[in-house]
Amino acid sequence: MAKDTTNKKPADFLDRIVTVKIDRPINSKHDKFDMIYELNYGFVPDTLAPDGEEIDAYVLGIDKPISEFVGRCSAIIHRANDNDDKLVVVPDGLNFSDEEIRAKVDFQEKWFESKIIRK
Repeated sequence: MAKDTTNKKPADFLDRIVTVKIDRPINSKHDKFDMIYELNYGFVPDTLAPDGEEIDAYVLGIDKPISEFVGRCSAIIHRANDNDDKLVVVPDGLNFSDEEIRAKVDFQEKWFESKIIRK
């Protein structure tokens, strides 16, 4: 039986192992905007973000398209002007600096005012 994660907030996942379902693999095109995903992007199943959707996650450190990933949530990108924070999930044991994270997610985050939160 899967663990109930429905009532968890993005911050509850910090420094925890999470499973991400990838619905926008690296190099895929956004379905509404003229944007290419520069990394694997997905969501944590059975969660609920403030925007009414499942909690989204960027997967860093995997440079090929994947459909699912299990890794450690090393940071959260908190959007000040949007209610859709994003998890930053990496292979366990791999670390990225705030500057590296910012550079890797800039293709999408450049449209938002955000800060990186860590434990």
